[in-house]
Amino acid sequence: MEDKQKFVTVATFLEVNQANITAAMLNDNGIPAAVFGFDSSYPQLGFAKAIEVKVNESDLDAARKLLDIKED
Repeated sequence: MEDKQKFVTVATFLEVNQANITAAMLNDNGIPAAVFGFDSSYPQLGFAKAIEVKVNESDLDAARKLLDIKED
């Protein structure tokens, strides 16, 4: 039986560099993270779409704690 993890958004950014730094920090601390949406955001052209950093749902609490994000 395959164990599928659900990805959830832990943080959003308008700048890809901020998203990459956040994902790298999570990965460096043992929390697998990936950046989504960077290829469809062009703030220099006036079209800014949120760039998301996502983690496995099971890592969400640890990621929030590491990033010091309060739960909504």
